[in-house]
Amino acid sequence: MENLQKINAGNHSETTNKGCVSTEEESIIINPQFDDGLNNWSGRGCKIALHDSMGEGKILPKTGKVFASATERTQSWNGIQQEITGRVQRKLAYEVTAVVRIFGNNITTSDVRATLYVQAPDFREQYIGIANVQATDKDWVQMQGKFLLNGSPSKVVVYLEGPPPGADILVNTLVIKHADKTPPSTPPDCEGAAFGVNIIENSNLANGTNGWFPLGNCTLSVGTGSPRIIPPMARDSLGPHESLSGRHILVTNRTQTWMGPAQMITEKLKLFLTYQVSAWVRIGSRSTGPQNVNVALSVDNQWVNGGQVEVADDRWHEIGGSFRIEKQPSKVMVYIQGPASGLDLMVAGLQIFAVDRHARFKYLRRQTDKIRKREIILKFSGLDSIGNLGTLVRVKQVQNDFPIGSCISRSNIDNEDFVDFFVKHFNWAVFGNELKWYWTEPQQGNLNYKDADEMLDLCQKNKIDTRGHCIFWDVDGTVQQWIKSLNKNDLMTAVQNRLNGLLTRYIGKFKHYDVNNEMLHGTFYQDRLGKDIRANMFKIAHQLDPSATLFVNDYHVEDGCDTRSSPEKYIQHVLDLQEQGAPVGGIGIQGHIDSPVGPIVCSALDKMGTLGIPIWFTELDVSSTNEYVRADDLEVMLREALAHPAIDGVMLWGFWELFMSRENSHLVNAEGELNEAGKRYLALKQEWLSHSHGYVDEQGQFSFRGFSGTYNVEVVTLAKKVTKTFVVDKGDSSLVVSIDL
Repeated sequence: MENLQKINAGNHSETTNKGCVSTEEESIIINPQFDDGLNNWSGRGCKIALHDSMGEGKILPKTGKVFASATERTQSWNGIQQEITGRVQRKLAYEVTAVVRIFGNNITTSDVRATLYVQAPDFREQYIGIANVQATDKDWVQMQGKFLLNGSPSKVVVYLEGPPPGADILVNTLVIKHADKTPPSTPPDCEGAAFGVNIIENSNLANGTNGWFPLGNCTLSVGTGSPRIIPPMARDSLGPHESLSGRHILVTNRTQTWMGPAQMITEKLKLFLTYQVSAWVRIGSRSTGPQNVNVALSVDNQWVNGGQVEVADDRWHEIGGSFRIEKQPSKVMVYIQGPASGLDLMVAGLQIFAVDRHARFKYLRRQTDKIRKREIILKFSGLDSIGNLGTLVRVKQVQNDFPIGSCISRSNIDNEDFVDFFVKHFNWAVFGNELKWYWTEPQQGNLNYKDADEMLDLCQKNKIDTRGHCIFWDVDGTVQQWIKSLNKNDLMTAVQNRLNGLLTRYIGKFKHYDVNNEMLHGTFYQDRLGKDIRANMFKIAHQLDPSATLFVNDYHVEDGCDTRSSPEKYIQHVLDLQEQGAPVGGIGIQGHIDSPVGPIVCSALDKMGTLGIPIWFTELDVSSTNEYVRADDLEVMLREALAHPAIDGVMLWGFWELFMSRENSHLVNAEGELNEAGKRYLALKQEWLSHSHGYVDEQGQFSFRGFSGTYNVEVVTLAKKVTKTFVVDKGDSSLVVSIDL
């Protein structure tokens, strides 16, 4: 679920003619509307031309009198370009806007991309995707995007690319200007939000199937004998509640997987509220294998996932999930679907209710205190016994050593503002792409460890621990072409070389490795090398670097929305690996989550915790267009993590705008301002520091409960004031710290 190279490693050569430099701040592109013909523009591997019309007069400029085309293209990267070296400054956010379409070669629709070619003084090259749009041959479309340069480049070129060879790229205007600041969000209006109230009509089926309708030509009737208890995840959110009715909807004559019971709920939803979904589901006994059941929402005909469960027996199963709507829809329908055609479906006690997510925080705070703090006794020596009682002690924690880290990229570390924030507020790091095999060996034998070396160097200088992500990645689409083309023996050799090369180079440097990423969502290596390869990757990695903890790592484990990676499947996956002798030392739950609800996340952690192996959130990011809602999402996840005894660390998948893999998930805006989510993160970091003050007792001691980490203590007697530093390690028992004054 991570970003596959945001920066595409290009393989085409560069010419080095210097473009002319404009002194005008605002117009970074010279001749943006081609009023001055094709001046300042050139073809990138192709020809460019100027037109007042094309296609027998059918294609006219949208604005102005002319447009340009990139023509005779033989590669998808061919297009029209302009060098903008010296006209863009580092650490400033820019917005690109272009009006484009495509023409020719019978291609009716294609991706058109704006890309930045950036060359550093040390000749390092980067290709940064800055905007893209689905263009057609029917009409002009506008594309928009933002970018920021971290370093000081020696050359910058912007160009359009994307369509297959033979199609022309047409461009009417292309403008780059300093981006406007994003206006801050206002907190969403939750006035009159009926938290915990079910919006489903006739959920208990007291009035037959009133309020419900069959989606498709299936048949709905009411049955009895379903559970009277509320499914556990909903019960944890709702607190004291009425029991269910024991009645359920029976759906028969299903001839398509999407057929099932449905209701319109358009009028009942409030924007920006987080809704929890809960029901019991069961399928008819004619099933010939595991079946997926899904509570789905159709939001203006877009599918939104309300939760999924796999059913492989005759029992009732809990289904749970969550969703949120952030744009006003004109039509929202909820329906239950999934099992194969011909199978009957039963649904009991469907509830959809808004969750007051802050209500659980009080409990989570108490729970965090219980599991993350320990009793600390400071034992002072060197006090004169008479003066003990008037001795004042002030204890201030300066650092909590619970691991909270972030993903970083090579280009980020050229930006000193990014680095400042990172080293101040995180104590672990993971590299977004730079350790992945497609980055370290894009072509066979062509090794690139330079980026990872420089990033590791920064982390070591700042005493930041690092996770190695990842040795292999089992999802087909992430595997380089040269690996795919190897025969079985050569692939086996390549795998062995990858393990040897990476782990011997960095022995003892990475505390964790994600050995084979996302094995629940891909089987590339297993399909080609057999079932044993997975366990063998772990075994060999352990032999090469016994000091590293070896992790499995996967996504949608914690949110109830993907049956391939349910906690049950993930547990079985770990047990299978262990049975084959794989030294699995850690469980990675990525945490790319939408609209998180505490009890759903906690339920997954409780199940995963039964393995007794440390769990980390390895790639946490949350997303909302509203910063206050995003802050709530983040707070839910961080509080659930710190309150759960099985969780040993949390990694955020980035924090800086334009350097995230998801839209609307950053904590810091592109030019360095903290947004509401960032402020919430820092407030939580403050809350997780322990402070205490009081007087030394008759035994010359002072006790308090505190988090593990580094402390300063100030001791004030009548005669003197002494400041000392002490460290509290993680542990359950009380700790005596001797301090000599």
